[in-house]
Amino acid sequence: KRKKSRRSDEGPLPAGWEKRMSRSKGRVYFFNLFTGTTQWEKPMESAERPKNQDVAEVQCMHLLVKHEGSRRPASWRSDKITRSKEDARNILEGYAKDINEQSTIEEKRMKFKALAKEYSDCSSASKGGDLGFFNRKTMQPAFTKASFGLDVDEMSEICDTDSGLHLIWRLA
Repeated sequence: KRKKSRRSDEGPLPAGWEKRMSRSKGRVYFFNLFTGTTQWEKPMESAERPKNQDVAEVQCMHLLVKHEGSRRPASWRSDKITRSKEDARNILEGYAKDINEQSTIEEKRMKFKALAKEYSDCSSASKGGDLGFFNRKTMQPAFTKASFGLDVDEMSEICDTDSGLHLIWRLA
């Protein structure tokens, strides 16, 4: 048996891939979320969505900033949210600027996740804003339109829903 000096399966994965554990082999493998194919080697590039396929589900993370006009102006961060919608928009514009100042897609994705974890008014903040996979009927219409309109590793413009204002990052 040879020992590896570093684990090749550690660190963040490119978009569209998921790390899984083989029960029969007792080792990590990688699952392509778009094609359903698997491989033992850690992927180096994002999984490509098959062309001309209207996906049934997407995976996104989001950063929600609620305001006094939100349908429930409270969150895990604050019992009562009193900021104006304009203030919420200014806050999100600042986050978007911070994200876009990063050099690489991976750095931008990590910055988005860190900001969502610290500042999002959604309980998904505990997961870096990750909402998991959802279909077209799960979320509010504006959120769905924005999410399904993104490419993988693309960030939305500010999206306005009854819940508040969002930045959305499509993961898969």
